[in-house]
Amino acid sequence: MDYFRSLRGKNVLVTGASSGIGEACVKAFAREGANLIFCARNIDKLKYLENEITDKYRVKTFIGKVDVRSLEQVNHFLASIPDELSKIDILVNNAGLALGLEKFYEGDPDDWDTMIDTNIKGLLYFSKNVANIMLKNNTRGHIINIGSIAGLGAYPGGAVYCATKAAVRILTDGMRIDLVDKPIKVSNIAPGMTETNFSNTRFHGDNERAKKVYKGIKPLSAEDIAEIVLFTAKLPEHVQIGELTVTPLHQSNSMVIFRENE
Repeated sequence: MDYFRSLRGKNVLVTGASSGIGEACVKAFAREGANLIFCARNIDKLKYLENEITDKYRVKTFIGKVDVRSLEQVNHFLASIPDELSKIDILVNNAGLALGLEKFYEGDPDDWDTMIDTNIKGLLYFSKNVANIMLKNNTRGHIINIGSIAGLGAYPGGAVYCATKAAVRILTDGMRIDLVDKPIKVSNIAPGMTETNFSNTRFHGDNERAKKVYKGIKPLSAEDIAEIVLFTAKLPEHVQIGELTVTPLHQSNSMVIFRENE
């Protein structure tokens, strides 16, 4: 008997799915036969991804253009999900970003607002709504939050971003406490250095500066994290991962990194 649960036919919602970890999660769950509900701000990329997974895996899908900072957009998207996919089994709160790497007293308050509203409030908007959908349907559900090892301790220039990911960590614990008598798991996956468009976004499109972040070290890939999310979701119903941290081989925490040729 297989130890892991089958995800075939399960309905999985992924936020921030147009690239990086979110896109990789959509593909990983589709490979397992799960139906996908996914959103992001770039609808063209979502349409391309939708065509790719439906052609390859023949799963049911629903996509939407959503800025997770807007409660109105979140509510509208969830209300628009067709009946056949409305019983959500798994939520992957992936939407998130970092902006800037200045000392806090030199930071841009607009960047702060974007990080706080996306990383914290957006996660809460989806979690509250989807938890209520799961409870209404008596679903054995799972909320998986994509945090960061940045939430375990601050690093220079990252005060606000690190604070938002620390909030994700504590919110995950609080959600798990509030749902302890319900059949819903809550997990925090906290990656270290993962090469996606994360650094390009942080440096406002400065690709050369972004490349230097990963110089001398083999970082994790979006696919690495997606496989860990999949593993977490496939565990038996009585097994719950509260928090899982993952780093490249030569990274021990946000501050201690061994780079070759340095």
